[in-house]
Amino acid sequence: MTLSYEETAVHQDEAFPYIHVSPELQHQVTQFYYHEARLLDEWRWSKWLALFAQDIRYWMPLRRNRLRTRSFDQEIPTRIGMSHMDENHHELSMRVKQLESSTHWSEQPPSRTRHVVSNVWVEQVETNDDGIEELSVRTYFIVYRNRSEVDVDVWAGQRQDVLRRDPETGFKIANRTILLDQNVILSKNLSIPF
Repeated sequence: MTLSYEETAVHQDEAFPYIHVSPELQHQVTQFYYHEARLLDEWRWSKWLALFAQDIRYWMPLRRNRLRTRSFDQEIPTRIGMSHMDENHHELSMRVKQLESSTHWSEQPPSRTRHVVSNVWVEQVETNDDGIEELSVRTYFIVYRNRSEVDVDVWAGQRQDVLRRDPETGFKIANRTILLDQNVILSKNLSIPF
C-alpha cells in the first residue's frame, strides 16, 4: 500500500528535530529492513540485490579519529575520502556473482551471520524530480558473523539510506552510507555486505 504525502503527516517539531510519520509508514520501512536482513542472513543474494536502485551508491567510508574538541562531523570524510567500499550497481552485482560462485575463498566455508537492525528513524520525506517519494532513513545495526570453528566478528554502526518508493518491492535503496564504529577493521576481511 502506498501512502500519499499527506497521509504521512510529516511535521517538523522545533523542540525535538524529528519528523512525525504515520504508523503505517514506520511499519512499512521497518518491515523492509527486517526483510533485507533476512535475505542477507539466508544468503539470498539475487533477491537482496533486487532491493537496490540502478543508480545506487553503496559507500562505507573510513572513519577518522578526532580530538574531543572537534565536531562529530569530522569523523566522516567527504564523498571523496578513503573508503572500505564504494560501489555502484554493477559492482554490487559483481560482488553478488562472486558470493554465489564456488570460488569466493574467503567465504569457503560460508559465514553464518545475523543482521540486527534497530533505531529506524525516518528523517525526511520528499518527492524527487520524477514525482517519486524518497525517504531519508537512519538505522543502527549489529552484525554478528561466525565462520569455521573459532572465527567470530561483531560489527556495529549505522546506515544512512535513501529509500525510493517502488511498486514491486515497496522501496528501492537509492543510496546507502555505512558508518562502522571501528576506525580500523579488526576482522580478517569484509566479505559480507551490510
